[in-house]
Amino acid sequence: MLLFDKVSKKYNDDITALDNINFKVDQGEFFFLVGPSGAGKTTLMRLLIREEIPTSGSIFFKDIDVPNIPNKLLPTYRQRLGIVFQDIKLLSSKTLEENINFALDILGKEDKEIKETTDYLLETVGLQDRKNLFPHQLSGGEQQRGAIARALANNPELFIADEPTGNLDPDNAFQVLDILKKINKGGTTVMIISHDKNIVNEMKTRVVRMDKGKVISDNHGDYDTIKTPKKTDDEKKKEEEKKNQKFKGLDKDVNEILEKAKISDMEMVLNLTDTDLGNLNFSTEQKADLEKYVKDYLSKEKHD
Repeated sequence: MLLFDKVSKKYNDDITALDNINFKVDQGEFFFLVGPSGAGKTTLMRLLIREEIPTSGSIFFKDIDVPNIPNKLLPTYRQRLGIVFQDIKLLSSKTLEENINFALDILGKEDKEIKETTDYLLETVGLQDRKNLFPHQLSGGEQQRGAIARALANNPELFIADEPTGNLDPDNAFQVLDILKKINKGGTTVMIISHDKNIVNEMKTRVVRMDKGKVISDNHGDYDTIKTPKKTDDEKKKEEEKKNQKFKGLDKDVNEILEKAKISDMEMVLNLTDTDLGNLNFSTEQKADLEKYVKDYLSKEKHD
């Protein structure tokens, strides 16, 4: 349903928000995206909803090439997503019922359908008796549940919530979690960005962990378990190429010296010290040839 393929996002030469992100999400999954502040979680969400465009890489939502969606088609694309932001964003001048009505009205629904759908969504989140209250009259948990109801107005295929339990007490947090479970059981794919260990551990579902712009773990289980994500076919291919590299372009005599020393890949070459080079008895010309080879390799890696 969702694919991030070699996605990077750089804001300038010094700031890399996302670095070669690779993961996919299947239809009907429920998963958490976790990690410390600054890990890149919010940037990833912004790319998904096309608020920003990646510096490189591809993002696909089903058959849609997200970064290349024409601006005129963005509203149609976003209607396939249900989004609850960290700051909730209920309209303060409208009651809870009017907030949901407004979302449905934008979708062009008829009055009868708006009323029926609003009543259903309020029942889903357990707020039928609070529908005539304004956001400031609702508790934090009620506001969050109201925001979820509004985000479900367009019957989204993918529901995304950024820290939906961040400011809630445990009881309210688990009420919200129960609603999210109900949404998922109805067939909607659910992605939750969260720091809340309790709700992550309660679900025992997929947990994708980010740190410093990279996906460092992808596992099923609890918040703290770290399991290195499976390598993509492209990453496996590159590793195999490095492993089997014959140092093409190097002088034959240099290759023979490296082979005798059982230096079989570039990582081992890059770790050679001046002392190592001396012990290998390279001539001045051979050492210069190897140094040029390393510089060319590093230059190519940087551009790749």
